[in-house]
Amino acid sequence: MGNERSARFEELYSAHLGHVTGYVRRRTDDPDDAADAIAETFLVAWRRLDDVPRDGTARFYLYGVARRTLANQRRGERRRRALAVRIGQDLASDLAAEPVPDPGRPEITAAFRALADADRELLGLATWEGLDPGEIAAVLGVSRNAARIRLHRARRRFAAELERRADRPAVHAPAARSKGEPA
Repeated sequence: MGNERSARFEELYSAHLGHVTGYVRRRTDDPDDAADAIAETFLVAWRRLDDVPRDGTARFYLYGVARRTLANQRRGERRRRALAVRIGQDLASDLAAEPVPDPGRPEITAAFRALADADRELLGLATWEGLDPGEIAAVLGVSRNAARIRLHRARRRFAAELERRADRPAVHAPAARSKGEPA
């Protein structure tokens, strides 16, 4: 019985793979989605082989399976997109409600923002996330030594940027005068 079932499926597959492939490819632009739909169509045919008509209508049965498979893919994709939008909106409102940590010193914030993205990422991982060079290496996909060197260089660039900003004339509110100091 198993050999008979396998032989029937192989015959069905050989006779209709081209038809199903054409049907699916004309209905989706994504080759990966097409491959998934074709595979799912024949998986359903294998599982429900007794339901596949034995006369000349097997192709139409397979088209129906492919049609439903493509519809399921589209529904799943719409749900994934809707979920991504909802998560993005929730995250945006959460982030708006909770500002980025600010040390209360605008010169530090300005110096940090003046750094390259890679330096900000390294310093953020070390400072805000509390990671050591080994953990940073795992996040970045580099060796521990490379992470340690990059972090050291990022800290030097940050210090240089802070120093550069400290050398600029700052606009300060007038200092409070002590008693007896002329106005």
